[in-house]
Amino acid sequence: MAAPKPIGRLISHVILDLDGTLLNTDSIVSRVVKPFLVKNGKTWDSKNAHKLVGKTPYEAAAVVLEDYGLPYSTEEFLSMVTPMFSEQWGNIKPLPGANRLIKHLRSKGVPTALASNSPRSNIEAKISCHHEWKESFSAIVGGDEVENGKPSPDIFLEAAKRMNTGPSNCLVIEDSLPGVTAGKAAGMHVIAVPSVPKKTAEFSSADEVINSLLDVRPEKWGLPPFDDWIEGTLPIEPWFISGPVIKGFGRGSKVLGIPTANLPAENFSDVVSEHTSGVYFGWAGLSTRGIYKMVMSIGWNPYFDNTEKTVEPWLLHDFGEDFYGEELRLAIVGYIRPEANFPSLESLIQRIHEDGRIAEKALDLPVYAKYKDSPYLRKPLQQANSSDGQAELNSK
Repeated sequence: MAAPKPIGRLISHVILDLDGTLLNTDSIVSRVVKPFLVKNGKTWDSKNAHKLVGKTPYEAAAVVLEDYGLPYSTEEFLSMVTPMFSEQWGNIKPLPGANRLIKHLRSKGVPTALASNSPRSNIEAKISCHHEWKESFSAIVGGDEVENGKPSPDIFLEAAKRMNTGPSNCLVIEDSLPGVTAGKAAGMHVIAVPSVPKKTAEFSSADEVINSLLDVRPEKWGLPPFDDWIEGTLPIEPWFISGPVIKGFGRGSKVLGIPTANLPAENFSDVVSEHTSGVYFGWAGLSTRGIYKMVMSIGWNPYFDNTEKTVEPWLLHDFGEDFYGEELRLAIVGYIRPEANFPSLESLIQRIHEDGRIAEKALDLPVYAKYKDSPYLRKPLQQANSSDGQAELNSK
């Protein structure tokens, strides 16, 4: 996560991108395009998905047609998939921190615009499914309302114009390189929140690069700060996962001296994909032993350069023995920090222990301690799933 570059004046207005910044649109893209390709004898390659980020619908369609050699014109392709996308707009989930950021800016009276390469009608359809989103924006600008989409600055300049302010007063938050380029070309300050993992280095033109919207610090830009951090931790809407403890990379105890209890990621890959990488904490239930405090990492672990997104919980208790195969259920209730790389193994180990101390102390606070009594943590594995945890959460 890159530190923000110094600014010469305070920011008064914010402009947000939509797809990939506020909404997890990537899951919908694969849900629509993947079966379409199968019907045409092609196989979806998720490694090429980053080529679609930040593109207008027309540009994205052209990329898909070229990459997969489909026998359609761009117009024909769009006419076939657009209705399929429209059916999915209501299923797009907000990215972590999106609701919190929008609510904060509105409550503090910060004029905020929404500026997306998507057509205005698509934007309206997407945000209509999210409570009070539309009312939170002073202006909404779609890609069909300006001459050129991103990376041209037109959308952002139009957004500033509609808010009756100058470009230098505006802070743009974007997930794509075309969006960052557009914001800088408009003469605005830009925070990049890359939606494609392990691509931070490509966003050097941004004024700040962060891991997720959970890491936005408005006070760095002269805007009102969040007031929900508690002793270095951020309460989040709890989420729940479970599975048998398996052998991991063999580096927890052997390399780090920190025994992690790894879970089979394929059991809950959809759930993990909805949550940003970083360091979290909460409660862990072992079927035959009890309930313990835990801290965990989600992500690619930059120091070891994982190729897959993993979940690695560390139960804050000295067991003295392995417990492979035992049922483990996790209630994740708080966030500590973004995923980060470290210059040395020693500095990584030091930071993990610091995360453990933060979690150990925070879990005694009432806002987190109440989840220790969650029935989800005590259920047999075959009866415990994330929907059970969500049902319990909804009843609180």
